[in-house]
Amino acid sequence: MKFGAASLSPVTNHASSYGTYTTEAVLLVSSDLHDKPLHLSYGLDAKILVSTGKMFQSLRRHKQVVPLTFIVSAIRNGNDEHESSVGAYSDDQSLTISKNRRKVDDTAKEVVASSLYPREDHSQHAQILGNHGNLLDKLKAIHMHALAMEQWNASRIKQCHRRHAMSAANMIHYLALRSLDVDQIKDELSSVGLLNLETINPYVIASLSTGIQMLENLKSTSLDGSDKDIAGDKSEFIISMMTNTANSNRDLLIGPLQDDRTHIMVTVGGEALFNETFISDVLKKGATIIRINCAHGDPSVWSEIIRRVKMSSQMLEKPCRILMDLAGPKLRTGKMKPGPCVMKISPKKNAYGNMITPAHVWVAQKGAGPPPPHVSPDAVIYVDGQDFLTNLEIGDAIRFSDARGKQRSLRISKKFPVFNGVGFMADCTKTCYVQNGTELYTKGSKKRAAFGCVVDVPPTETFVRLRVGDLLVIARDSSNEELTCSMAGTPRVTCSSGYLFDSVKPGEPIAFDDGKIWGVIKGTSISEIVVSITHAGPRGTKLGPEKSINIPDSKIQYEGLTSKDIVDLDFVGSHADIVGISFVRNVNDIVLLQQELEKRKLQHLGVVLKIETKDGLKNLAIVILEAMKLPNPLGVMIARGDLAVECGWELMADIQEQILSTCSAAHVPVIWATQVLESLVKTGVPTRAEITDVACGRRASCIMLNKGKHILEAIATLDTILKSSSTKVRAEVKPLVLSNHLS
Repeated sequence: MKFGAASLSPVTNHASSYGTYTTEAVLLVSSDLHDKPLHLSYGLDAKILVSTGKMFQSLRRHKQVVPLTFIVSAIRNGNDEHESSVGAYSDDQSLTISKNRRKVDDTAKEVVASSLYPREDHSQHAQILGNHGNLLDKLKAIHMHALAMEQWNASRIKQCHRRHAMSAANMIHYLALRSLDVDQIKDELSSVGLLNLETINPYVIASLSTGIQMLENLKSTSLDGSDKDIAGDKSEFIISMMTNTANSNRDLLIGPLQDDRTHIMVTVGGEALFNETFISDVLKKGATIIRINCAHGDPSVWSEIIRRVKMSSQMLEKPCRILMDLAGPKLRTGKMKPGPCVMKISPKKNAYGNMITPAHVWVAQKGAGPPPPHVSPDAVIYVDGQDFLTNLEIGDAIRFSDARGKQRSLRISKKFPVFNGVGFMADCTKTCYVQNGTELYTKGSKKRAAFGCVVDVPPTETFVRLRVGDLLVIARDSSNEELTCSMAGTPRVTCSSGYLFDSVKPGEPIAFDDGKIWGVIKGTSISEIVVSITHAGPRGTKLGPEKSINIPDSKIQYEGLTSKDIVDLDFVGSHADIVGISFVRNVNDIVLLQQELEKRKLQHLGVVLKIETKDGLKNLAIVILEAMKLPNPLGVMIARGDLAVECGWELMADIQEQILSTCSAAHVPVIWATQVLESLVKTGVPTRAEITDVACGRRASCIMLNKGKHILEAIATLDTILKSSSTKVRAEVKPLVLSNHLS
């Protein structure tokens, strides 16, 4: 006997493309039925027995497994009995509902149900749903199936914290609804102006109950409205309660909404410490949450960022919460040997090599910090020499010999007061290379020459440039093994994770830097992996240190929380409001997290589950249910960078929609993350697609921006878009004026 499997899947259309998203329900259908019973096994010891009948005669004619469209289920009535509602097809192929009662053993958890019709039979399908009566039966069947799914998962719901229990049950109702093919019913409900099954996620049962009551009122010839009012009031109360629960969960995790708009989260790193006003500027522009990535920096840097956030928040009277992401078991390229401490300064030139505009250079005393926010220089030079800077005036020329021995000069154009002295803007008309120790001097006919010395020039960025067809060697990280080129000229990078070398196999695809570079593994050993590059930019793509590595098809056995994560959790629990759990994959990761939180008594620390892997997506519902056992405020982040690489770019729209819908049903706030307004953040100019992406992100409770040169402009733009949504501002369209006269 052959069997086909169909899982309870929120999105069944793409299930085969990126995994099957099960939620504990597995359906086995015999393709060689004859007159034998059809058994449907539904997890948690629940069983469904479908009796023989005409449906089997229809099914028997199909050589392959026939997709199931509806499953009518039974629910416990509270009196140690099951109230079974069995849906079956009568001779005229209409679905009928009958009720009966019988005693059952609690330990058996047996649920009796009947089913279904072939999806291919569209004409009969239309006839079945051809009137309100049959539509009512169908809606009742869906209602009972949702309640049955709750019954099957009663033990899981019971284990949830009381704060999340109602939300857990509603998520299970939603998953039960999504497991069914209800496209035809959607159309029928729309035709009579009733429910939209796409929008009832936050309150499934209450909405279905309201729809059933309204259909019964349409069907009834009498207009006795007493029962209708009672049912309507009850559903309205439940919907209001669930809406309040969703809002409360959001407020507990990320704080109350300001002006009814989505929260803005901004990633901040150690570079923020070089500007005394950066944090306050970020908050003024509209940020309400500051994110710190524990994969970068150390406790001393994190402490200073948090100190400045709290001080600025208090001074500006703008509430701001702090989220700290644990690094997790992410694979990254290792550190690279620092490049030379030299800085190239170049004016802008046209196609003929003639200068268009000079390069603007900020010149200030050592330790003065970055230039003011309204100044955007092309380069920054710090000078050791107070007397030298004190004597500078607008119009003076700073002369020096650059790293190549070329004589160059900078002409002072503007003067600014800064935190600990004076800063200058200077123009550079010729390309030069400035390094640590470069001597600066001024020389004039009326004043004495002064000298200064260039300091704090950062090392140049080290990277390898990869092109299609190149080979790349990934070596195990060690103290002596940094980025180098092998004897044959093959570029090499390092990776500190042993999981990579122990798990990958030749032929598997591999991606770097969130999918900017792709390759295929050609060979592996205990210490090296050889990769052939299959995708890169036309002129090659840079691969630098601490860039992501993804192997979508490899079954790498990560540990849930790394040893670094556990150490960092001590700091996070003492200083942050929310902890982000990276690379959540399954229930085991949540169990380990629960143990660590209980050890530290961190029941009030917000927890955000970052969904960024295939396994995390596949197990989303079951992971949320497990996390609901915690008393902590709970949220989910759609980490679209790694998720797109893992699951495929073309599926991202459906994937993020699925996560949003599931979390909406679970009343769990969502953070919309990765590449939001990225072009604006990096270049100062947004793309049209980025703006519409933000508009989609307004459905989430929070939108996250990553750091970049133009982050303040990006925050202001995002804040404007979100405010326009909350105040119902719409693009102006000239109304159509109808003429009274024909032309």
